[in-house]
Amino acid sequence: MTAQQPLDEVPATVATDAGMLVLWDPQRFEAVVDYDTWEDELLEDEDILRHIQAGALVPLNVGGDGAFGVLVRSGTAASPAGLTERESAHQLVASQPYHFVSCGRALVGGIEHVSGNASDSVIEHLVSEGRYAVVIHLIDWQAETGSQDQEGRPVPGALPDFVVLINPAQPGQGTFRTAVNTFEAPNG
Repeated sequence: MTAQQPLDEVPATVATDAGMLVLWDPQRFEAVVDYDTWEDELLEDEDILRHIQAGALVPLNVGGDGAFGVLVRSGTAASPAGLTERESAHQLVASQPYHFVSCGRALVGGIEHVSGNASDSVIEHLVSEGRYAVVIHLIDWQAETGSQDQEGRPVPGALPDFVVLINPAQPGQGTFRTAVNTFEAPNG
């Protein structure tokens, strides 16, 4: 069973051994049922790029394996989702908006878990059918005083590594980020 929370937020820790977390619409990946079908759809960057351009997948890509805290927050046209004051104070970088076309659900997990079914290793977020702009925020949770225990692990209530904001795409909004790398490389 996946972690399922109210429509507005889903906090969880998700992991990847394939170097990338992603948000995806499972209905768009119903044909992915085993490694061979996964490989046909997602093995190469150009495969991933095709799904990003179609609005089926959004990368949370910092180029490394690991377990990451992820908070998914969705809003409406009348009340868009945004960062809290605490999250804003520790934000390192934000992506440009990615296009996401929802058929009613969004899953977040390692790219190796992408399929039409939600497994125990992903989180599920209910999102009404429609077009969305998704912005990924990288948070420096370790910079907040008291956020770590003696071993450097996050304490309960610590900020996540990523805050994912899902808001309805605005009418006429046509420019979306389509890169596999979520964030622009720093200048220098």
